[in-house]
Amino acid sequence: MAAIDCGTNSVRLLIADVSETSEISDVTRQMRIVRLGEGVDQTGRLAPAAIERTRLALADYAADIATSGVDAARMVATSASRDAENAADFRAMVFDTLGFEPEVITGDEEARLSFAGAVRGLTAQPPFLVVDIGGGSTEFVVGTDGVDAALSVDIGCVRMTERHLRADPPTPEQVAAAEADITAAVDRALAAVRGTRAHTLVGLAGSVTTVAALALGLPEYDPRRIHRARISAADVAKVTADLLAKSAEQRLASPVMHPGRADVIGAGALILRIIVERSGADSVIASESDILDGIALSLA
Repeated sequence: MAAIDCGTNSVRLLIADVSETSEISDVTRQMRIVRLGEGVDQTGRLAPAAIERTRLALADYAADIATSGVDAARMVATSASRDAENAADFRAMVFDTLGFEPEVITGDEEARLSFAGAVRGLTAQPPFLVVDIGGGSTEFVVGTDGVDAALSVDIGCVRMTERHLRADPPTPEQVAAAEADITAAVDRALAAVRGTRAHTLVGLAGSVTTVAALALGLPEYDPRRIHRARISAADVAKVTADLLAKSAEQRLASPVMHPGRADVIGAGALILRIIVERSGADSVIASESDILDGIALSLA
């Protein structure tokens, strides 16, 4: 199975074998930072340069899919391509590059796919609150074996950086404005999905896994060490404060920092910190299994 997830900040590929018992064995898992949603919060349109960056990544993925003996493929496109006025141009580019159209899914469907991938094989105590912090939106999902409630809200690391954290490093006033914006959205989401009743908080996507890697003090980004690591609320707060005090260049000095994430990780960490605080969780489990795994399972 080939699964592609195209979000506001990155486009990712999973090619995997899926067994009849829904066990997933990775063949390849790749990620490119393309910043498809660059400027979309202000302009309402996808920039031509952003579409071209995405096309180049998808062309490489198409070559990998063609040589991997894939039985089925599915691409989902999320926040930026939902919001943009020129989403049709993006869909046409994807069809020309991959040979099939992307599914521009709703936030609710995005949440359900993320939940399916995140809780697969997880032994922590349910019910789970799964949060997927993307570039343009964050999904909140509560459930045990399946989804009980889900909501997508328009807070993400790219959107909040462009809207509030414009200085490098951001000023205290900018951070305060971002905190107010994020807190209002988080409180609304938690109320809608009854998130405070969950026993276990699970965090997905690059902002969460990068915060986990920094909290663990890893010498390099290691998905095996990060997957299902439990990070305390205090460590999330400490890492967030450290990131917001640094410039993008200073953040890049960390060996776990992806170059395409350094300018937006402060906002991503801030979203995570506020979710941890407002949900009442004492820790968050970082997961490397996410919407890509959910897409692969949906194909199987």
